[in-house]
Amino acid sequence: MSAAPKRPPLRLAGKRIRRGESTTVHLSLGESYQGDSITVPIHVISAKKPGPTLLLTGCIHGDELNGLGVIRELLYGTPPRLQSGTLICMPVVNVFGLEHHSRYMPDRRDLNRVFPGFSSGNMASRLANVVFNNVVKKADYVLDFHTAAQYRTNYPNVRADLRNEGCRFLSRSFGCELIVDGKGPEGSLRYAATKAGVPCIILEAGEVWKIEPTVVEVGVRGATNVMKALGMVRGTPSQPRYQTRIRKTTWVRAERGGTLSFAVTAGELVRKDQLLATNYSMLGAEQSTIVSPVDGVVLGMTTIPVVKPGDPAFHIATLGRSTYRRIEKSVEAASSNTIFNRAYDDLATNVHNIE
Repeated sequence: MSAAPKRPPLRLAGKRIRRGESTTVHLSLGESYQGDSITVPIHVISAKKPGPTLLLTGCIHGDELNGLGVIRELLYGTPPRLQSGTLICMPVVNVFGLEHHSRYMPDRRDLNRVFPGFSSGNMASRLANVVFNNVVKKADYVLDFHTAAQYRTNYPNVRADLRNEGCRFLSRSFGCELIVDGKGPEGSLRYAATKAGVPCIILEAGEVWKIEPTVVEVGVRGATNVMKALGMVRGTPSQPRYQTRIRKTTWVRAERGGTLSFAVTAGELVRKDQLLATNYSMLGAEQSTIVSPVDGVVLGMTTIPVVKPGDPAFHIATLGRSTYRRIEKSVEAASSNTIFNRAYDDLATNVHNIE
């Protein structure tokens, strides 16, 4: 990986950040109905030695709290001792959504569909423009933390445009087992940042409205791995049980209205035609079954068992036969106390499994 470009001294929210300084600045994102400035805190740690600038962002969707938990734990659990470079931490981007426990902005727009935004656009577009020009473009690399959407959970996975050298480097260094290859939707932060020359990947893990301990652990470990790989902190990045690129995923949907009892959970390897869930009537009569259409791994799934026809129940990452066997052997050989085993066990408590 080539070295990060030399940059002038960092300025954020009108403040110059000196080398060796650790400080918090407040970036103005807009105004309230009363005309008062609405700000968001950004913490910056700068080493005395120059190096890459890494940006961590959370809560672009205001109900996705795990990213806030990751960044908070990274800063105040065991703060990183930077040997070089600068770490910018923005735990909440969509402060408006956070205030209302909502994915969206007050204008009902998805902030993660309007980057890089416009200075004279709608409310969401203006906020995106402020963040993009005043924070994102100051970085060399970005890690953006997300969760599944409402009523779903995701097994920890990284998503990145693997055609981009910087994104490949970040995704492999982060240390997740699953790397989903794709540019992301147009207007998303990772799409816009990568297009602008700032490689960006996202962690998708867990569910909304929660700060989940094992998801936080995965996120802190991943961010630390990236800093180690960039030479910002000392140490060798931790390795997962396995690591594989996911090129194709598929949604498996309910065919009948009813109540699901699950046979698998997020993170589980599944074979083609393996039982995923059984659909029962409200009085307990079996109506139908849901099976996997492919060999793969459960990337995500619903956490609400009551479904209508067409409701998404499982998100399956497709695996080739040789890849499936390799992963199966790696999982069987690994210790049962790995971080990803713990994540799997914790996510399994959120669904009603068939005995």
